[in-house]
Amino acid sequence: MIKRLFALALIVYLLGFAVFMLTLAQPLPPRTTDAIVVPTGGAGRIDRGLVLMQAAAAKRMLISGVAPQVLPGELAAEYKAPRQLFACCIDLGHEAVDTQSNAEETAAWVSAHRYRSVRLVTSDWHMARARLELVHALDNDVEVLGDGVPSHPRFGLLVAEYNKLLLRQIALWTGYGR
Repeated sequence: MIKRLFALALIVYLLGFAVFMLTLAQPLPPRTTDAIVVPTGGAGRIDRGLVLMQAAAAKRMLISGVAPQVLPGELAAEYKAPRQLFACCIDLGHEAVDTQSNAEETAAWVSAHRYRSVRLVTSDWHMARARLELVHALDNDVEVLGDGVPSHPRFGLLVAEYNKLLLRQIALWTGYGR
């Protein structure tokens, strides 16, 4: 009996992992939202957010999880973006250190600005968990759209991310998630 339960659990896990891999987030087609949120930590995320801002895809953008010593002008220079774009329309969040705190930092920023729609820009492999955390942290009346940045993650990274997603989902279901 235990062998059968273990085999069933393994099959469910593997099928879930297959679905996770087959449904990695893709870039969104053009659509305007109130805000764009970019958690730091992956290649191409900030670049994608800046392209969207320059295309007027949102009113404002938050880059969450920026090191405290980093200034807007430094990021503008590093990404070859207009300084005036940073001055008018891009906020840097310095509080977040992980995906959960990115969501908390973002929720406070979204609430302060009273936004109703957010485009979450993050790596394709990271989207499921980042979106789970953000939806959990936000009010129910805020729409969250996932805009995946294509990447080429290693298999081990995909397995680790899937495990984190499962553990976080279980924590939220059982009430152990904040």
